[in-house]
Amino acid sequence: MFPSLIGTVVIAGIVGYLSEKTKFTHNGYLQSIIICIGGAFLFYFVTLMFGIGFARPGFNAIAASIGALIIVPTHWRR
Repeated sequence: MFPSLIGTVVIAGIVGYLSEKTKFTHNGYLQSIIICIGGAFLFYFVTLMFGIGFARPGFNAIAASIGALIIVPTHWRR
């Protein structure tokens, strides 16, 4: 359980960094990384509790990170 949790955080951080690097979002590097890690944590624990998700934890982390970046509309702030 613990190695998959650490892997989830690392993958979410990478997705957050790459989303800013490729101009997918305009939140700032730190904010995008925090949003991705929060979404990945939430989806990780939902997967543990209810068994909802993909077969591999890495796919769950990527999907949750991208979903969190799409749901949280911080790039519309001025």
